[in-house]
Amino acid sequence: MKLATRLNSFLPQFNNDIEKVFENLETLGINYVDLNYPEHIKGISADKMLEKLKKYNLYANGVALRFRKDFINGEFGNNNIEISKKAVVLCKEAIDYCVKIGGEVVTIWLGFDGFDYSFQLDYIKTWNQIKKCFQEICDYNKNIKISIEYKPYEERSYAFLDSIGITGMMVNDINRENIGITLDYCHMLMKHENPAFSVCLAAKNEKLYGIHLNDGYGVCDDGLMVGTSSLVKTIEFLYYVKYFNYDKAIYFDTFPTREEAVAECRQNILMVKKLCNIIDEIGMDEFQRVIELNDATEVSNLILKFLR
Repeated sequence: MKLATRLNSFLPQFNNDIEKVFENLETLGINYVDLNYPEHIKGISADKMLEKLKKYNLYANGVALRFRKDFINGEFGNNNIEISKKAVVLCKEAIDYCVKIGGEVVTIWLGFDGFDYSFQLDYIKTWNQIKKCFQEICDYNKNIKISIEYKPYEERSYAFLDSIGITGMMVNDINRENIGITLDYCHMLMKHENPAFSVCLAAKNEKLYGIHLNDGYGVCDDGLMVGTSSLVKTIEFLYYVKYFNYDKAIYFDTFPTREEAVAECRQNILMVKKLCNIIDEIGMDEFQRVIELNDATEVSNLILKFLR
């Protein structure tokens, strides 16, 4: 199983020393790393970063863009076209870094592309501007997967790319082989999506490029430990992850604010392995049998088997 975790959960505990974090990830059994760009790589060349990864038997899953400061009124869709161009340049730099460290996916979350008021945004103009930016980034290196991570709100009241449906429409409009979607479990709960359904929609079109696993209550981005608030939905989500033979890294996007980061990550690993074992013990065929019956009481009986 390919597992990665949120480095920002570990860095404060280890004096922001990324090498110390890597050392602890290895002892936990985490084998993949996603680096935030540019915050995690400042002062560390790609060659040096690759050396650090190899030293601790870690592999780069990819890099994730983090837009700050200049981009608070929008990244690709910013009304100031020069800022939009600057966002594209940052993504191209991230692609180059990703290639050099052996990663395969660049994840882009447009947290500031959105609106807070009615009549604040020209929706069609912004849609086309964002589409063209993604096309340019995809064409920059066709061997790197570009993955859109959507979220319904936070940082803006309304995110522009806010759901599996809207993001799927954007992916269709971008019309490039190397564009796909990263599903964040908490973000789907916030949008009142059923996470398993979203997996199906992305995976059936071979556009499932990333999974961020966590848990929450659907109001904000809680980032709770896996399986701690919506256990049955989490099992259904993992069932479909297995059903579609997803073989990329599962990234624990959890926020241990009061918890100790290493212990919290260990619990995520134990939980996801336990839930996958439950699926294996019950058997894929049994899950499919219950699904095909379309009978709520049979679903309840299936859930009882989780508790044995």
